[in-house]
Amino acid sequence: MITLDRLRAALTEHQALPTPTTPIAATSPTPAPAASATAGPARRPSVLVAQATDPSLPPRPPLRGWETEAVLAVGTSGSTGEPKTVLLSAEALTTSAELTHARLGGPGTWLLALPTTHIAGIQVLVRSIVAGTEPGVMDLTTGFRASGFATAARTVLAKPGRHYTALVPTQLARLVAIEGPGLAAIRQFDAVLIGGAATPPALLERSRQLGVRVVTTYGMSETSGGCVYDGLPLDGVRVRLVDDRIEIGGPVLALGYQGGERFGEWFRTGDLGRIRSDGTLEVLGRADDVIISGGENIAPTQVERALVAQTGVREACVVGLADPEWGQVVAAAVVPADPGAPPDVDELCAAVGEAVGRFAMPKRVVFVSELPQRGPGKVDRRAVASSFG
Repeated sequence: MITLDRLRAALTEHQALPTPTTPIAATSPTPAPAASATAGPARRPSVLVAQATDPSLPPRPPLRGWETEAVLAVGTSGSTGEPKTVLLSAEALTTSAELTHARLGGPGTWLLALPTTHIAGIQVLVRSIVAGTEPGVMDLTTGFRASGFATAARTVLAKPGRHYTALVPTQLARLVAIEGPGLAAIRQFDAVLIGGAATPPALLERSRQLGVRVVTTYGMSETSGGCVYDGLPLDGVRVRLVDDRIEIGGPVLALGYQGGERFGEWFRTGDLGRIRSDGTLEVLGRADDVIISGGENIAPTQVERALVAQTGVREACVVGLADPEWGQVVAAAVVPADPGAPPDVDELCAAVGEAVGRFAMPKRVVFVSELPQRGPGKVDRRAVASSFG
């Protein structure tokens, strides 16, 4: 796990700040000896690894060449392909934090309510270090609970200045579900960053009506976390569409993947998008997730939005299943708001047909108690698809 002290030490070491530090998680088996004033190069700074250790995996290879510029190695979830290790520089991480504060109205005190095995949680710590503030930390050992959030928020909100936190949509949904300490606490934050997965429009609308200052974010490990806020890139971040695929450039880009090539000026994401009439970016979902049924291209995100907009639907995940006649058919796993009284399937399908088109109407619908997760806020689509048999 990445802690505040370890991250601060690593950033100090890589940025050659005067504060002496001790390396935390070297990626080579034996650190090189410290250099003397007369001979030998200085020891390379170590790299923090934000990834759970799996004893069945081979040892991590040492960093070579440009890879040694990294301060942080973050493992991707592998939800849409083979997991990779993203290498991030201290400059990219701290620049991202500074740009975030500039967009939100200045530095503040953060509440960490996400695991630090992923970039979203790590960035809460980076922003705290850059701001010179001590973050509050929510205990997640027993899961995320509104009461636990309220308890952790109390210390943060008692400090002067601005107050921020970052959540995934599932956490936000739990906080705004009912009037209580959790909702009372989240209303007091100057900004609540929401990312990790697409946030249902109905959830955003309800949260804002309840007085929660929600800011949607789009980004990934390869961009040091969120870099597009409410559809607008942070200052200095560039976004373009190439064949409907989102590409990102700017000072927040990672160095590259370990064992691969260094990133260039632009990073080509796996996501499809479009630019709205007001100039903001709309993310349509991953290109690999597009369902081709009877020659029609169907974005699962659009079908999911239509489903969760219906009364009685809390969450939904849409996948494509192989079909001999259509190529693929649309299948939906739906989490009902009331498991004892799930919504009518025909009405759900009709709503999709009206919002997206008849070609996008699900051919199979199952009701589940929860959606399988891979990483904070990310639905495991492979597991959902396999659940249909």
